[in-house]
Amino acid sequence: MNNNTNLCVKVGVVIHNFVTDSLIKYEFVMKRIIIVLIIFLKVILSFAQNYDESKVGNYRLPHLLVSENKNRVSSFTDWENIRRPEILKLFEDNVYGMVPTYFDDISFKVINEDNKAMDGKATLKEVDITVTRNQKTVTMHLFMFTPNNINKPVPMFLVINHRGTKTMDITRQNIDGFWPAEDVINSGYGISGFDVKDISPDNKENFINGVLDQLYPEQLEMNNGMRALGAWGWGASRVIDYFETDSSIDETKIISVGHSRGGKASLWFGAQDKRVAITISNESGNSGAALSRRNFGETVEVITKNFPHWFCPNYPQYANNEDKLPVDQHMLLALIAPRAVYVASAAEDLWADPKGQYLALYEAQPTFNLYGIDTNLPVKMPEINKQIIESHLGFHNREGKHNMTPYDWQQFIKFANIYFNR
Repeated sequence: MNNNTNLCVKVGVVIHNFVTDSLIKYEFVMKRIIIVLIIFLKVILSFAQNYDESKVGNYRLPHLLVSENKNRVSSFTDWENIRRPEILKLFEDNVYGMVPTYFDDISFKVINEDNKAMDGKATLKEVDITVTRNQKTVTMHLFMFTPNNINKPVPMFLVINHRGTKTMDITRQNIDGFWPAEDVINSGYGISGFDVKDISPDNKENFINGVLDQLYPEQLEMNNGMRALGAWGWGASRVIDYFETDSSIDETKIISVGHSRGGKASLWFGAQDKRVAITISNESGNSGAALSRRNFGETVEVITKNFPHWFCPNYPQYANNEDKLPVDQHMLLALIAPRAVYVASAAEDLWADPKGQYLALYEAQPTFNLYGIDTNLPVKMPEINKQIIESHLGFHNREGKHNMTPYDWQQFIKFANIYFNR
């Protein structure tokens, strides 16, 4: 090989390396540009939502107390036997999917117990709850504190927790206002919680990894099959199965609590499982406590695009088509009657539509009235930081942003004290 040939080879190698490096850098840059564009579009989409009450427009809610055969529901027996089952089925088929209640076996194992937790104020229990169906099992982990200074079964707050176990630090080295165990214990209540990932990971790619693929794979083939929100509520029901075996807990006084997406799950869970005495929704927003038909904040279109794994496959058909929904969220709150429901909001959390959440609670009143429960919520939402309690219904809209805080918990405890006559 002569010198000219060697030179050509060397030049070729240099050109090849330059082109290769350029392509790699180009691909890297393009990927980064695409990521930035996606983030930018999401931001633009969020700002495109309406936050102006004057632009909400007119809307008509589905009739709460008119059955599908057009008959007026005027008694709680007609509600229980006719209208309530209809509405449950409509939510199953069009929003959240059905929630199966069948399984082959359930077992409980206390894997850790400390009766000197919180400097002797509380007893800690960690419980593994294992459910079996068709020779496959799923185990969820429950964290629980009960007060030591009460010599009878205690009411229990149960948190559907999507923020991870770090918020429920049993060592109490990390005290998080999202799960203020000390405050709850000092008030004479128990507090418990589980991480939703034990049931269905909060991810649109792997949400099936848990209850759905192991115990109920058939649900994944159904347009009204259970998805993540329903699965989290299913898990909460299994926790109550355990509570019924624990003598330290008053299983007639279970309080379901959820924030944001957990609040949506709390409402759907509380609507179905009548063992829940009080259902609490904290800033659950669209497809939670807020009316879907209001043109304000998050919409069905946005939520089903960003979080399709929360809902059954039928729900996206109502994106930008909310008027065709056979239900709205006041009907979900009404399903909880005659048990209690509490809706909490934050003034700066316009995405979750505080007013829409209050209006849903207001519109749910007629069902409670069927049971002889005297409610008289004002038409106008209460002022910021003012709690309103009307018999079985409660609401507050605190100052601040999207979160669950000690202030919220103070209101929850106050409501429970009144409801339970404590």
